[in-house]
Amino acid sequence: MDLARNWRLKDQRFRLEGTVCAGCGAKFFPPRQVCTECKSTQMTPHEFGGHGELYSFTTLRSAPLGYEEQLPYIVGMVKLDEGPIVEAQITDANPDTLKIGQRMEMVIRKLRAYGEDGVIVYGYKFRPAANGS
Repeated sequence: MDLARNWRLKDQRFRLEGTVCAGCGAKFFPPRQVCTECKSTQMTPHEFGGHGELYSFTTLRSAPLGYEEQLPYIVGMVKLDEGPIVEAQITDANPDTLKIGQRMEMVIRKLRAYGEDGVIVYGYKFRPAANGS
C-alpha cells in the first residue's frame, strides 16, 4: 500500500480537482501539467461540480486484486457538465435501470481497504442524481 500516493491524490479523490488551461480554457480531469489543446504549461487547479451524464457503463464480474469483495460492480464513464469524461465506479444503482444520458452525481465512498487492519481508502464514485438534475 502506498500511503503517500493516496495522500497526494486526496484533492482529486475528495474534491474532483482537475486543471484548467489559462491559455485556452480547456478543462482536464485528472489534472494535467500541459494543455493538450494549445500546449500551454499555465495550468491552474479547477474543482469540478460533480454532476454530469452517464456516457457508458458495464458490469464487472472479474475484479483486480483488492476489489474482489465488491463483485459484481458497475464501472461507468460520466461526461461532466464542464466537459471532461471521468471513469468511476457507479454506486447506489441497478444496472438494469441505468440509461445512457442519465444524470449522475459524485459521492464519496469507500474504494478499498488494505488488509483487515489496514488503511481504508475513500474517493469519488458516481450515482444516479437524486432529483434528476
